[in-house]
Amino acid sequence: MRLPKDALRLLAIDLVLVVLAWWLAWWLRFNLDIPAALIPLVWRTSLLVAVCFALGFALRRVDRQVWRFIGLPELLQLGGGVVLGALFTTATIMMLRYSAVPRSVLLLHPLIALTLLGAARAGWRMLAERRSAQQQSARPLLIVGSLSDAADALRALKGSQQWQPVAIISPIPAEIGRSIQNITVQGTTEDLGLVAQVTGAATALIASPAGSAVRREVLLHTTGAGLTLLAMPRPDEWLRPEASGPRKIELEDLLGREPVHLDIAALADMFSGQTVLVTGAGGSIGSELCRQIARFGVSRLVCVDISEFAVYQLEQELREAHPQMQGLYYTGNVREYDRLRAIAGLHRPAVVFHAAAYKHVPLMEELNEIEAVRTNVLGTLNAARVAGECGARRFVLISTDKAVNPTNVMGASKRLAELVVQGVAAKFSATQYVSVRFGNVLGSSGSVVPLFTSQIARGGPITVTHPDIVRYFMTIPEAAQLVLQAGLMGGSGRIFVLDMGEPVKIVELARMLIRLSGKTEQDIPIAYTGLRPGEKLYEELLADDEATEPTPHPKLRVAKVPQHQPVDIEAIVQWVQDAGPVPSGSALREWLRRYVPEYALR
Repeated sequence: MRLPKDALRLLAIDLVLVVLAWWLAWWLRFNLDIPAALIPLVWRTSLLVAVCFALGFALRRVDRQVWRFIGLPELLQLGGGVVLGALFTTATIMMLRYSAVPRSVLLLHPLIALTLLGAARAGWRMLAERRSAQQQSARPLLIVGSLSDAADALRALKGSQQWQPVAIISPIPAEIGRSIQNITVQGTTEDLGLVAQVTGAATALIASPAGSAVRREVLLHTTGAGLTLLAMPRPDEWLRPEASGPRKIELEDLLGREPVHLDIAALADMFSGQTVLVTGAGGSIGSELCRQIARFGVSRLVCVDISEFAVYQLEQELREAHPQMQGLYYTGNVREYDRLRAIAGLHRPAVVFHAAAYKHVPLMEELNEIEAVRTNVLGTLNAARVAGECGARRFVLISTDKAVNPTNVMGASKRLAELVVQGVAAKFSATQYVSVRFGNVLGSSGSVVPLFTSQIARGGPITVTHPDIVRYFMTIPEAAQLVLQAGLMGGSGRIFVLDMGEPVKIVELARMLIRLSGKTEQDIPIAYTGLRPGEKLYEELLADDEATEPTPHPKLRVAKVPQHQPVDIEAIVQWVQDAGPVPSGSALREWLRRYVPEYALR
């Protein structure tokens, strides 16, 4: 392969420096005065040295380096090329019997050559970055985080033409005064506003990990300081073309946690080359499940959702992101058993994820109780039966923390759905049936975050039902990944509980969003409206040792649920059919309580 002109010029410079190092080695060996009788030998061997080093550089692909972006890996690569060149030089001189060449010259030469070559690259990069900074009006940037976190951020920003780091803000007081890459730690998070004023920076990059206390503390100290907060892209975002550098910080960065560690090999074995069916595929969780599943190389992904627009959006996204995957996009209602059976019978999925559900508590509590039962209970029954009949190896129901000691129709219907899945599991032993419970998902449809965001955009107020109401939160990708991990685990009929971390007060969530918008509570007031029908102050996840058992995965536990008599599935179906389109709400609640004794009517 021919080298481009720029690479040939750089190679020529390298070889000139190698020859210069050869002369310097002789010069140092003879105390700065090479004997006249040896000068012809030095000239004759110079060309030989250049050829040997050119061969060594070619073998180590040193000639492919771009000097402007030189770093430690490239310097190690250069060192390998120098070692090879030195070995070739020594071997050739011995073969040609140049006995007058001192051994000390053979030892000194590669050391001098490596010094000259490394210095040339470092100087080239420094000049290129200085020229770039002069051409581009890079904006001053504060780096917030410990020295180790700041070092990672500075490496990622190296060569950036948009940002110029001017100071580090560390949460560790002992680090004040220390520096990395000539960027000094000028204060702690409490000094953020003052340092920003002194340095003229209007932007701060939070280098601390997602979910760390540092991120939340920074948010408190930026209120009124007029600083824009940035974060580096998350690991999954680096794969996207638009993830070229720091992005605006989001709520997920403040509430997020350590990345989920997946059993990649086992998941690849479960999905690779298989057909997977996802119901509710157009929803927040369903669509993220589809994205995660597509990453593991499924041959066919069957997506079913009642919303035409949601299916269309998912189709457009997955076709672009995974053109090699065969995606099949169906509009269909899980309450229609024949439609679901026809789809599954046609494609014979190995794994079925059932995410279709009605989940909005207040809407399902009044006027729509029967719809919650028909979709959450009968829809789940249909999906579970179809999975068993088509020979699927695994079926995963997406459940909710509201199924624990439910106080509302939605939660009770999801608890009954879990019991129905356990009932179906007894009839299809070849299929592993599991349910997965988790709490609120940040940014999912119907959650408080989009509501609060729209209220802030309108100028407030933000409406919170109660000052003490708390909820568990996790990000959509984290929830989807743990659902996949739970699908791997055995024990048909089990109910898995996700580790949701620490609960968050909804009012604190509202305050974070207000500060992220650059406003204060004087600009966007918070109004309390009172608990809605069926709403709890505290959600229960059964995440303690008394109510759950551990699994091999640290963020998954198995729920110890009350042992009920197996539900009479046919009686459930018959009652719903006989109830008609608008049954009495009280009658429906009493009927639910027969199957879910822990359902507390209010």
